[in-house]
Amino acid sequence: MHKEYPMIITKDLSEAEVFNKYLKTVYHLEADYLETKSTNCGNNIIYLLELLKQHSIHFKSILLCQDATMQHRMEAGLRKYIEEDVTIINYAVYKATVITQDEELAFSTDIYGMWDVNKYVELLMGEIPRLSDNSDGYGPNGKNFICHIEIPYEVRQAFEYLKNAYGVAIREANPLYASK
Repeated sequence: MHKEYPMIITKDLSEAEVFNKYLKTVYHLEADYLETKSTNCGNNIIYLLELLKQHSIHFKSILLCQDATMQHRMEAGLRKYIEEDVTIINYAVYKATVITQDEELAFSTDIYGMWDVNKYVELLMGEIPRLSDNSDGYGPNGKNFICHIEIPYEVRQAFEYLKNAYGVAIREANPLYASK
């Protein structure tokens, strides 16, 4: 962010604070409330719900704007803690299509500020193990960070195919950002 907008000082700021400075600088908008303590998707949800409760904000719907790679997991984390009748509206902030080009993975179109395609695929591939409801996953039968997610058979097949065909790395959770 600081590279693209040198006037925005980012040192020692949370992602929420950096994004808020971006909104203010570029669009002259500012968030009413910011959750600034989280270090991962799971505690982002927990701290968000605490912030809403602290300010007596009751809701029947909520809009989740998130990176497309983590969108489903964020919803599953939120779904674990809220009432069933709350409507969750998912909005991925970009749409990326990965294709093969000259026998290499590539994006079908350029997306400003996007990771390189290998990092993006690594992030995507890391989501299936996280969404899984088994001893290694984040579901109730694993780490219990999210509600149960039913991963369609076709998605599991595609995951295994990509893992074997491309030998892509699968993003592991970084222990530096684990909840304390």
